[in-house]
Amino acid sequence: MTEIRPFRLHVPDSVLADLRDRLRRARILDDSPRRMPSGMNAVWLRALVGTWAEWDWRAREEWLAQFPQFLADVDGTDIHFAHLRSRRADAPALLIMHGWPHTFALQLDAAALLTDFHVVVASLPGFAFSAPYADGPADERRFAATMHRLMTDVLGYVSYLTYGEDVSANVSDLIAGTHPEQVAGIVATHAHFGTPEERAASDDPEVRAFFARLDAEHGPNGSYGHVQWARPDTLAVALNDSPAGLLAWIAEKLSEWADTAGDDPAAVEAVISRERILTEAMIYWVTQSIASSFRPYYEGADTPDAMPAVTVPAAVFVQRHEHDYPEVLARGFYRDLRVFERLEQGGHFTIAEVPEAMAERIRAFAASLA
Repeated sequence: MTEIRPFRLHVPDSVLADLRDRLRRARILDDSPRRMPSGMNAVWLRALVGTWAEWDWRAREEWLAQFPQFLADVDGTDIHFAHLRSRRADAPALLIMHGWPHTFALQLDAAALLTDFHVVVASLPGFAFSAPYADGPADERRFAATMHRLMTDVLGYVSYLTYGEDVSANVSDLIAGTHPEQVAGIVATHAHFGTPEERAASDDPEVRAFFARLDAEHGPNGSYGHVQWARPDTLAVALNDSPAGLLAWIAEKLSEWADTAGDDPAAVEAVISRERILTEAMIYWVTQSIASSFRPYYEGADTPDAMPAVTVPAAVFVQRHEHDYPEVLARGFYRDLRVFERLEQGGHFTIAEVPEAMAERIRAFAASLA
């Protein structure tokens, strides 16, 4: 039987001293003239860096320690996860998975609300405190196998619900499609798109319009992913050496992809607080995991091949960045679609942005399956 070891984060004083020294010496450039808006600007970055340099990290460590965390060897890879057990022994189990650039920490607020579930908030291999795979691919099929093993063979759940965002959206779909006998249901806020060939073959005008919009926006908005795919190690050198650079790279995406209006840092922090943004940056910094977090980009996790249809009960909540996602796509892939709802609030990091609303929806969906 796999040993489950307790985990508690304690960043050494020497690491914190080095970080603060680097932050205080940060050389932050002014904004370029006529640049495209990106969610990041020099004024906001200076404020974030200044806060990080003086931040009481030990208090945040104590907050993280409130969530029981563990490490377990899954097929030779140490996997980190928070495990919040319900007082009800017969409570349903729920697997929550993050994507990029966020970590498990951004999803803990939602997990804390789901006290009537046994909640597992897992770190994908190569992210945060989970070790990267030592060999072989870091793709979505392997992620799915690892996460399923964690829930069943390691933690002993006979049945569970699954939820994923960003990189782990396809992972969640794969788990549900591959193991219908053990997955009680799936909740999706990043619903299945299908392969490029499947999209091109559709003659549905709503489907074609949806993907045409995404393609039109992909050029300027998808350049980060091209760099992480094409030159991951070169980029990682810079981000792993400069905490200000790392913070800018992460916070820009948290800002750009959250459900906020325009290029307004105040609006971003109203949805994802500064403390939560800095927590994400700190975890990447102390684990030096930015390079391994790029692996799904160049190992194919974001360009899926054909996947098995999901036959277990499904609830699709369309997040705001995919507000025009066609229902026909959901019904074609999730063969037992019980809920299809377009959210009025909540962007790419849905359960972090609207944790109360999503906790209510997950709870109602699970209750309907009982």
